[in-house]
Amino acid sequence: MQYKKHIITFSKLGDYLLENLSDDSLKSLYAAARNENGWFTEDNVKLALENIAKVYLNKDSLEVFASKYQLKDNLNPKKIGIVMAGNIPAVGFHDLICTILTGNIALLKLSSSDSVSMMFLINKLFEFDPELSDFIKISHRLNDAEVLIATGSDNTAKHFEYYFVEKPRIIRRNRTSVAILNGNESRTELGNLGNDIFQYFGLGCRNVSKIFVPADYTFDKFYESIEYWSTIRLHHKYNNNYDYNKSIYLVNKVPHFDNGFLLLKEEDTLVSPISVCYYQTYESQEHLQVLLNEQEEKIQCIVSSEAEFSNSFKFGEAQIPKLDDFADGVDTMSFLMNL
Repeated sequence: MQYKKHIITFSKLGDYLLENLSDDSLKSLYAAARNENGWFTEDNVKLALENIAKVYLNKDSLEVFASKYQLKDNLNPKKIGIVMAGNIPAVGFHDLICTILTGNIALLKLSSSDSVSMMFLINKLFEFDPELSDFIKISHRLNDAEVLIATGSDNTAKHFEYYFVEKPRIIRRNRTSVAILNGNESRTELGNLGNDIFQYFGLGCRNVSKIFVPADYTFDKFYESIEYWSTIRLHHKYNNNYDYNKSIYLVNKVPHFDNGFLLLKEEDTLVSPISVCYYQTYESQEHLQVLLNEQEEKIQCIVSSEAEFSNSFKFGEAQIPKLDDFADGVDTMSFLMNL
């Protein structure tokens, strides 16, 4: 079957990445990605590609993933317009995998902030299987798209809804992620939570931007546990955001905590600025559930100690979604197979 051939091609790409991520041959890729987007440091591009290779492009994982669906050769492929985000490197690659596995044609509108890493991956796929060029097309306009998958802000989502109102579509809006603390976390767990907050400078929808804590919680142990992230201030764009937000809080006498590189502010809303993490207290598990239910449509994922909270990830795993961890909880594979 066609999808089995594609799985082999994807797994070849995964093997290539794992063998060459630290090789000098990819230095030009890292430099080009950084020139295109100042947030895309070499470490962040490596991290994104490594996660894609280990999780998305693992042959066994792909076969297990495919086995959940009754995949067969698609005799009537649809042109799937995919509007890709550019907040973290190659963030739209999962949509491409789903489109190809279901035998459809991907019309990709790449983000101007993330064309380098995506084109690198696509060109490598073409090297391993030239016939894939019939299934993957780069398009600046999606007039020919029969179906739309778009990821963007709440404002751009309104435009997508308007222009594609008569076509099948998945339109994703602003989301963010949260952490739940109970006060008994180890330093290792809190250190791993630091990864969920700071990886990709907090720009991803799976980055934790808010922490729910018990009413009597103190942040001393948390701050001590994430101290190893202090070098994040060496990045000028992050540091500019930190200085700006700190000055606003000081001038306006806004209560907050500060450890020199992360500001903590009590806030009911979810989405915090770069260099800031919001927090909110809860009185009981029932109260916490009410708070989460109120914001359910805006939460991408939840992290907690040992993933003990329902439908949550362990600390440090927010940025490592599995193949079946679909964005916004919408099963992209089922959507594409039922067109």
